[in-house]
Amino acid sequence: MAMQMLSITAPTYTDPSGYELSTVPRPSVTEKTDVVIRVHAASVNPVDVKKADGVFKLAMKEEFPYQIGYDAAGVVIDIGESVNGVKVGDEVYTRLPEVGRGAWSEYVKCAERYVSLKPKNLSFSDAASLPLAGVTALQVLRKYNGSLEGKTVFIPAGLSGTGIFGCQLAKNVFRAGKVITTVSTSKIPKVGELLGEGVVDQVIDYTKHDPTEIIPQGSVDFLFDTTGQAMQFLSLMVPSTSTIVSIATKPSAATLQASSVMQRPDNPSIPFFGRLFLDAGDTMRKLRARRWGITYMYWFLDPNAEDLDTLTGYVEEGKLLPVVGAKVDMRDLKKVREACELIYNGKGGLGKTVLEVIRD
Repeated sequence: MAMQMLSITAPTYTDPSGYELSTVPRPSVTEKTDVVIRVHAASVNPVDVKKADGVFKLAMKEEFPYQIGYDAAGVVIDIGESVNGVKVGDEVYTRLPEVGRGAWSEYVKCAERYVSLKPKNLSFSDAASLPLAGVTALQVLRKYNGSLEGKTVFIPAGLSGTGIFGCQLAKNVFRAGKVITTVSTSKIPKVGELLGEGVVDQVIDYTKHDPTEIIPQGSVDFLFDTTGQAMQFLSLMVPSTSTIVSIATKPSAATLQASSVMQRPDNPSIPFFGRLFLDAGDTMRKLRARRWGITYMYWFLDPNAEDLDTLTGYVEEGKLLPVVGAKVDMRDLKKVREACELIYNGKGGLGKTVLEVIRD
């Protein structure tokens, strides 16, 4: 009989109020490249709660109970015979692929190419907050055609799960000349405190001011759209050379089909009418941007250990700080549901929420 473990699951498509603490089979090595990790901490991302509620159900069928979560940090307990980058006992972190999804569990398994040694100066909880949001921010900022050094970068929601990493990377790594963000009134003093003084050059209180009335038209070189407002900010962009990359609108059908969430053994395919709907919206956004002379694209994370290694370097050099706003015991189902409900409703508070499986 297979060994068992505890896992936060969804019994069917549901919002966080329906999550359960279940006993499920514990993963074990079955392939030469497998790495099995005893999870110490896992983080919560918007895609976790949205996907558990069926955001992609027209494109792919899920098995239930549905195991939730992609980000985990822990200790390697077993490896396949071909694994040489990590060993048993190593402290690691990962953004799990779709076939390994289920970070909110006592154990996880994935191929070695998704696993990196965690930063030495971070706890498991802090490390677990990094993979999905940190790698997404890194990959998005690389999409600018040219160097961002000295350029103006606008990242709304700078204290959100992804915004915290986007702002820091833009300034400390990509050497942007000016970083602009938006937060609510109560969070304004927290920006410098949590991200580091001088990381953000201009903070706009979105509850009192419309960014389009504060930021000069035609002055932004790169917009990292974390809020789905890309089309509202077209007038702010520098004509001809600026770029907008969104993670919060909707992708084209081809982008979704090629994304990591669709990479499963059953090869799910987006239905015809779903493709029409996605392509129509994406084409409209691209055309609107083109009229302003702006490059627009949607970006899906491409999980990989190489980018995690890069983030590890930035963390250990002091260029990137995690911001964990809340820690919740994975076994306290009531608190897990409450914490995930905030993120489900788009009110994730400060930084990332982490589920503690083993206390640091």
